[in-house]
Amino acid sequence: MKTLDLLRLKRRQLTTLGAAVSLAAALLPGALHAAEAASAPEPADPHQWLEEVLGEKPLAWVKERNEASFKVLKARPEFNPIRQDLLGVLNARDRIPGVSRMGGFLYNLWQDEQHKRGLWRRTTLAEYQKADPAWETVLDLDALGAAEGESWVFHGAQCLGPSYRRCMVNLSRGGSDAQVSREFDTVTKQFIKGGFALPEAKSQLTWLDENTLFVGTDFGPGSLTDSGYPRVIKQWKRGTPLSDARTVFEGEAKDVAASVLVDRTPGHQRVLFQRALDFYTSSSFLLQGGKLVKLEIPDDVESGFWGPWMLLKPRNDWTVAGGTFKSGSLLITDLKAYQRGERKFKVLFQPTATRSLSGYSLTRSRVLLSVIDQVASKLEEWDFSKAQAPQHREVKAPFPGALHTGALYDSELPKDELAERYFLYYTDFLTPDTLFLARTGSDERQVLKSRQAQFDAAGLRAEQRFAISKDGTRVPYFVIWPKGATADGSNPTLLYGYGGFEVSLQPGYSGGRGRAWLSRGGVYVLANIRGGGEFGPAWHQAAIKANKQRSYEDFIAVAEDLVKAKITSPRHLGIMGGSNGGLLMGATFTQRPDLFNAVVCQVPLLDMRRFHKLLAGASWMAEYGNPDDAKDWEVIRQYSPYHNVSKDKTYPKVFFTTSTRDDRVHPGHARKMVARMTELGHEVYYYENTEGGHGGAADNEQRATLQALEYSYLWQQLGR
Repeated sequence: MKTLDLLRLKRRQLTTLGAAVSLAAALLPGALHAAEAASAPEPADPHQWLEEVLGEKPLAWVKERNEASFKVLKARPEFNPIRQDLLGVLNARDRIPGVSRMGGFLYNLWQDEQHKRGLWRRTTLAEYQKADPAWETVLDLDALGAAEGESWVFHGAQCLGPSYRRCMVNLSRGGSDAQVSREFDTVTKQFIKGGFALPEAKSQLTWLDENTLFVGTDFGPGSLTDSGYPRVIKQWKRGTPLSDARTVFEGEAKDVAASVLVDRTPGHQRVLFQRALDFYTSSSFLLQGGKLVKLEIPDDVESGFWGPWMLLKPRNDWTVAGGTFKSGSLLITDLKAYQRGERKFKVLFQPTATRSLSGYSLTRSRVLLSVIDQVASKLEEWDFSKAQAPQHREVKAPFPGALHTGALYDSELPKDELAERYFLYYTDFLTPDTLFLARTGSDERQVLKSRQAQFDAAGLRAEQRFAISKDGTRVPYFVIWPKGATADGSNPTLLYGYGGFEVSLQPGYSGGRGRAWLSRGGVYVLANIRGGGEFGPAWHQAAIKANKQRSYEDFIAVAEDLVKAKITSPRHLGIMGGSNGGLLMGATFTQRPDLFNAVVCQVPLLDMRRFHKLLAGASWMAEYGNPDDAKDWEVIRQYSPYHNVSKDKTYPKVFFTTSTRDDRVHPGHARKMVARMTELGHEVYYYENTEGGHGGAADNEQRATLQALEYSYLWQQLGR
């Protein structure tokens, strides 16, 4: 295990893509009655019946609206050409296969026109370096689904090192977060008869040894948190029924989840249990001598282990041992010394007004830092290989796009020939993806894979600009101009945003966007609004809970700046966002419908009165607040899209998309919003894919269809 940053892992599990007015709003006329108004009962929701996900009546309602929207948008002249273009990009043979190392193999899931659900396959690094590697199929998901009559989507596997022969393979029906887990043998390539197996649930699994699993799953009443994730961790022995598994750790119902990770680094073996108290805080316990010992760090400090070291990243300024470490710093300390009470730290990263840490990778002797500076990536390296003080250097790497690193180091191997090797991935808006094989201590690297250009970028240009938000904050955004475009106010423009959960939006190459939008004359804009992580935790914390409205004000400021600069005009300006970004879309178009002529609102949160009662919604109260709290609801009520639609306003024809199989953000949000807008006389489009989970699609054909509908809609609304 390279790092035990459990909270970060949990965030990746809960969000993915993964959004309250400022406190100043409380000073508006009528605010003196806020508590009274907030405590008054809400009127009955006439559309709550649409929350019954698989109900016969709601599904009939979905089918009717799907067919109506599909009929109109499929008839657009752009639909078929765009869909074919998108399929070409999604199924292209020159895609860079994303891999994860397990022992002597690199594993990959590959989807194309012949393998819609994918091949779980593997190769060696020596083969991977070739232009056309030889791949060995481990599991054919399409064949498995056909044999079992299930629409299986691969959800990864937890494999036991250092041999990685025994794996718990996770399979999702249609792409939902819930999954079944079965023990699999990567040598025989067969599921193990009589092996470990878990029924469908949002489970968490970790191997302790070949005959023991730590399991968090739905054990029955009281075993899940209010968010629907495991509250109880049990130790399960091979050959015994799950009902006999022994409880070893428990969280509370109000927690997001309970979790466990096992570090098998020789000489530094450890078991860590955590309670994710909310989305941004956790409480950690080490198993020592059969007892749980609390790791004495503040709940808002993220932790990770690396051999004898502990890495710490405070989310807020942390004053300890007479010093203060800034929010977003990265510290390292000797774990045993820390547990003895010593508080000596080495600062590996300290943020500035423009620089933040987006992540780190660990080799045997180095810490690789991925740094964001004005939303462009840089790479730094700390060398701990010598007895003297660790040495720091900046790595010369491609600039100014986005860099991502992946260390190949396997800490479970006493001798690992790849211990100082890592993958370096680079992309920007106009440069096709490139994957390098690099070595610590050197700036030299080998190009492993690079994509062919998916669209003609000649004459296109990218620039970074800044808008001024309502409170004076400078908000960066990128503009990608198509060939020949000028600032005459008539450019079809698509503005994308997210603004939540400390997720950073960085430059990235998209062949689909290039073919469907840029090559057809559209301007693309990426907004780096508050609520994201582009400038560290403070940038995120500036727009949560009572200050969530700042995200929307930032997004509106970018839109206004685009119009002011004559890059576009409201007639030609469209916006897009999903999940928390879908809430951003809803809040923005209900507040400023005059600014836009198209809105693509994907897998959104929209009913903020009930978000915490639907599926995983309770886990997001650290971002939005608690609607059951009168003060919180008074703030949330002012931006909740479902509660702010008016029959007296004119809105663009919004396009809402969601998935029946989304068990993270409930499809009821989109369904009810469409029903409410329709009853108020507003025209909308709606498309609910029956599969796909929170990602909206389960395979490339579904993705191409969904995206072709979205782009056809955008061209209909924004074209000249």
